[in-house]
Amino acid sequence: MKKALITGASRGIGRAIAEELGKDHHILAGASKDASDIVSALPSAEPFEVDLTDTDAIVEAASKIEELDVLVLAAGVMDGGPLEEVGDDKWRHMMEVNLHAPVTLTRALLPALRRSNGLIIAINSGAGFNGYANNSAYCASKFALRGFTESLAQEEAGKVRVTSLHPGRTDTDMLAGSNDLPKMAATEVSKAARLAVDAGPDAVIEFMRVRPAFTG
Repeated sequence: MKKALITGASRGIGRAIAEELGKDHHILAGASKDASDIVSALPSAEPFEVDLTDTDAIVEAASKIEELDVLVLAAGVMDGGPLEEVGDDKWRHMMEVNLHAPVTLTRALLPALRRSNGLIIAINSGAGFNGYANNSAYCASKFALRGFTESLAQEEAGKVRVTSLHPGRTDTDMLAGSNDLPKMAATEVSKAARLAVDAGPDAVIEFMRVRPAFTG
């Protein structure tokens, strides 16, 4: 059975992707604290519990993985507000989780992914293309993640496939309490991730943008 590591697998988009890929993959369920709920819900799974703000912990946890077919970088945080109200601590936290952790984990797992001609799926955002008021730190982290992913795709061409997946507004905890603009279910994003997985190994979907359908 192929193996997929999914960060942020305990909830939201990450959980939806874990449930989708768990149909035919052994899932390493990434979570910062407790992954027992999602692990118990899947046919074949084990926890990958690591603090994504701790570089050494990420490297140590990844060093135990010798075989991997799919890496889904789904963990993310968003803490909005006007620039003068978003201090250095919040900026650093968003950059650490949304950018530095994916870079560190990817670097550590490249040998395993190369051996399987594997796939990396980076869950980016529409905020990776457009700036939004009161979300400067989040947008900055997602712009940077897009640049990283596009560069990585060129570096690893022929060795590891790379997909940049940009969901629009999704009904998750991250957007709880936000305005009444249309949102889609996280399962719609997991369907897009499945397309990227099923496209291999001789083809790669380099970019996908999935968003709520317009109404009216």
